[in-house]
Amino acid sequence: MNDQLIKIALAEYGVTEIPGDEHSPDVLKYFHQTGRDWVKDDDTVDWCDVFMDWVILKAGLRPTEGLNAREWLKEGQIIKTPELGDLVILWRESRESWKGHVGLYIRESDRFVWVLGGNQGNSVRISAYRKERVLGYRRLKRKNPDSGEHQSFR
Repeated sequence: MNDQLIKIALAEYGVTEIPGDEHSPDVLKYFHQTGRDWVKDDDTVDWCDVFMDWVILKAGLRPTEGLNAREWLKEGQIIKTPELGDLVILWRESRESWKGHVGLYIRESDRFVWVLGGNQGNSVRISAYRKERVLGYRRLKRKNPDSGEHQSFR
């Protein structure tokens, strides 16, 4: 599953918001294909969660319903030692804030974790985040991979 998530996300590498009155059709695609049709022409709405939902949808799993990256803390299997393609959920502004960020684990060092995700510097790319910002890691697996598309990972 993790290899598939990485492959799908990497295929979008470099997708970037368009500043000004124009909007990225690719970023808008993430909103529309995950059922957020209310986003008509604004590619600056926080979209890390929507990008992850889009990747999950393309992998044949059911995306989350909200737009809050911290909701991913309720999904999948809790893990302590992440592997390539596991979810990384981070806090934004402060640990106590409702704001967060979600992406796919790439690697880590003593102080940093590298994450592949959307809306990182307004684009899909790999960025390093301080490890103290990590709220948790999750591993997604199909409940029954032979039973068809859009399986839950809960």
